[in-house]
Amino acid sequence: MHQRSGVLSPRQRRLAWLGFLLAALQAPVSAWLVADESWLFSLCVALMVATVIIADDAARRGAARPPATKTKKIRK
Repeated sequence: MHQRSGVLSPRQRRLAWLGFLLAALQAPVSAWLVADESWLFSLCVALMVATVIIADDAARRGAARPPATKTKKIRK
């Protein structure tokens, strides 16, 4: 099976998903335990990692599509 090319390697992609899940789960727990708004940092990290995962998905889908061919219009 041919692996589509993307921004991340398969190992980096798995680690990005793990980091996203850990940061996303840590944010509400720290919001419940800590009185200040430091939990927003975890939320920002989770959103940045999610952005990288979405960019990787877009790059993989873009690599899977064949390049568009230009067609010449015939003038009459």
